Amino acid sequence: MDPLLLVGIAAGAIAILLFTVIKLKWPAFVALLIVAVLTALAGGIPVQDVVPLLIEGMGGTLGSVALLVGLGAMLGGIIERTGGAEVIAHAAAEALGEKRLAQALLIASGLVAIPIFFDVAFIILVPIIFAFAKAAGHRGPVAIGMPVAVFMVFIHNTVPPHPGIVGSTTLLGEDLMGLVTLSGIVLAIPMCLLVHLVGKRVTSRVFALSPEIEEKYAGTGAAELGSAGHGRRAAVGGNDGAAVDGASGSSHVAAASSLALAPADARTGDDFTDGGSTAVSSADGELAGRRPSAGLVIALILLPILLIALGTVGGLLLTEGSTAAHVVSFLGAPAFALLVATLAAMYLLGMMHGWGRAQISEVMDGALGPAAIVILVTGAGGVFAKVLTETGVGDAVSGLLLDAGVPILLLAFLVALAFKVAQGSGTVATLSAAGIVQGTVMAGDYSSMQVVLIILAIGLGSVSLSHINDSGFWIATKFLGLSVADGLRTWTVLTSALGFTSMLLLSLVWMVV
Repeated sequence: MDPLLLVGIAAGAIAILLFTVIKLKWPAFVALLIVAVLTALAGGIPVQDVVPLLIEGMGGTLGSVALLVGLGAMLGGIIERTGGAEVIAHAAAEALGEKRLAQALLIASGLVAIPIFFDVAFIILVPIIFAFAKAAGHRGPVAIGMPVAVFMVFIHNTVPPHPGIVGSTTLLGEDLMGLVTLSGIVLAIPMCLLVHLVGKRVTSRVFALSPEIEEKYAGTGAAELGSAGHGRRAAVGGNDGAAVDGASGSSHVAAASSLALAPADARTGDDFTDGGSTAVSSADGELAGRRPSAGLVIALILLPILLIALGTVGGLLLTEGSTAAHVVSFLGAPAFALLVATLAAMYLLGMMHGWGRAQISEVMDGALGPAAIVILVTGAGGVFAKVLTETGVGDAVSGLLLDAGVPILLLAFLVALAFKVAQGSGTVATLSAAGIVQGTVMAGDYSSMQVVLIILAIGLGSVSLSHINDSGFWIATKFLGLSVADGLRTWTVLTSALGFTSMLLLSLVWMVV
């Protein structure tokens, strides 16, 4: 088929996708499937082959996604329910001291964000953000809270087992999942410093807070170091709204805001049920006084990372095909590493802290509810990507831009950025971009590290220029009491600073690999 016609089909598919998600408010899962069918038919796929192609695309994507996202959600659910996020935050504050509360919470939030979805993790930390901001003498929670929110969403978009980066890695280099994980974590380290420095400047002005948040902040007590594990457990809830459906952000936050503004001891799981979320009461008798140690929680978060590092480094150092190489490859497989960490968390955070088998099962099953939505949307994105590849639409778009002199790394970033700006969902942006460049990447003579950089560039495109159609924007601004204008001055500026700066770093690395 003529390349220009294929490019026209791509433009039409994107337009229909944006129209159905933004204007018609269709679920991303349905919109992606419908657009995939229309694209397949327009691209010349015989009608009898369309449904088998959809099934192939769904199955090929879900193999890794279901394992990683499901296990990651379970591990995050256990850490969330046992108060792991809070004890890490207090331990970091005690280690760095009262004068470095912002830095301490930023580091703690980075650890928490690895296994827990952004919106859940941020909501967990909101009471701590308020208490730390009060202890640091800030007039509001924004100076500490906004850098934390942006850094957590950066990790959500660039480090597995989160859905967007897992989906794009599955499409472009499934065997590179471990290397993508380690590279994403390494990239997050300088971004932690950057978001702290730029965040201080961006949040230096005094912001007019919403009356509800101003009243809540006025009644917040300053954090007292040395009391980790003895404070009240803030109720939390969440799904992956920030990554799944940017168009639904307002309803998601409407429910979430009522939770955040309720007294800590009055909030229950029924206060936060939008979008299939789950929530927990601070009054759970079984959890009272049974907080885990910070060292244990950190060890459980680092366990899968260390196993993945073992497999990745071992694969480079050991003789290919040897028994030792096969063993470390098995131990370092991301799915196995997460399985080991989840089983360890079941015992060390569950049974050792008084939970019965039924409670552990309930927590883990509850974590799979929101994760199932994410998995299905990611699978639908894989279907769309498969159609783009099989019809040649992705190759036509990539080829046109490459012929115009756009490097493949920049192309991956810009395509994801365009999808992100247009419709807000990070998952849709990453998977659509991966589908467009998939044929070019597979056909190109790129090294493993270059493919990893392309995958990360897609993740960075899904972070940058986040604005009002991204539910993450609303979660951060509403919980911190900011207006839309102030949200654009803070959230959008900081996400763009991290995204574009990281892209510059990737470009420098590309020159030497």
